[in-house]
Amino acid sequence: MEKTKKIAVMSGKGGVGKTTVAVNLAVALAAEGYQVGLLDLDLHGPNVQRMLGVSLPPSEGEKIVPAKYGDSLKVFSLAMILQEGAPVIWRGPLKHKAIEQLTRDVEWGDLDYLICDLPPGTGDEALSTFQIIKPDAVIVVSTPQKVAGDDVRRAINFVKRLNGKILGLVENMSYLICPNCGEKIYVFGKGETEKLAEEFGIPLLARIPMDIEIVSLSDEGKPAVVYKRGTTIEEEFKKIAEKVLSL
Repeated sequence: MEKTKKIAVMSGKGGVGKTTVAVNLAVALAAEGYQVGLLDLDLHGPNVQRMLGVSLPPSEGEKIVPAKYGDSLKVFSLAMILQEGAPVIWRGPLKHKAIEQLTRDVEWGDLDYLICDLPPGTGDEALSTFQIIKPDAVIVVSTPQKVAGDDVRRAINFVKRLNGKILGLVENMSYLICPNCGEKIYVFGKGETEKLAEEFGIPLLARIPMDIEIVSLSDEGKPAVVYKRGTTIEEEFKKIAEKVLSL
C-alpha cells in the first residue's frame, strides 16, 4: 500500500454519522473510477457491511478476499466474519493485533485510496490505526450540538498530538428542510462546527442535512450518493470526495 492514500474518518462522539460519511466518501471516490478500499475499524460496532449490503466471497488462499461494491470498491468489516449479534470482547493488545491482520491479511490489491472508518473516541483503535496504517489525512465528523463539539475537540487534539493531518470537519445532521415551507430547521443548533473550524484553523468541508430517507436507505445497503442523486446530500458528499482528491 505504499502508493495508497489512506484517509481515516473519525469523531470524538458516537451517533454523529461517521460511518455514513466513510461509506459515502468511499462510494463517491469509486464512482470517479478510482480503486478504493473501505476498512471498518469500529471493531465493537461494525456497520459498514449493512450500509453497503455486501458479503465476503469464498476465499481459498491464505488471505481474505474482501467484498466488492461495484467494480472499484473493496470492503472489509469484522461483521462479515462474526456470527450476527456476537460481541467482540477484546482488550487493547488484541485490537492492535486485529488491525495489523486486517491490513496484512486482506487481499486489498493496488488501491488509490483506503478509507478507514474508526470507532468513536480516541482509544485503542484510533491509536493503533495511527501506528500501523499511518493515515495521510483525517476527516473529523461532528454534529451541531455543543456536547458533540466538546468530544470532537478532543479528537482534533488527539490527531494534532500525533502530528496527523486534518483534512477538515464534516457537519452531519446540519439541518432539516421543512417539508411544508422549505425552510431550514436547525434541530441541533447552529454555529458550533464553524467555531471549531475557526478555533483550529481547519476547513469545514461539508454540511450534510438530515433526511429521514437516509435511515431506511442505509438499513437496505443503499448509499446516499447513489440513491439520492441530484440532491444537496449528494453534492455535500461529493465536496468531501473532491477535497480528498486534492491531496
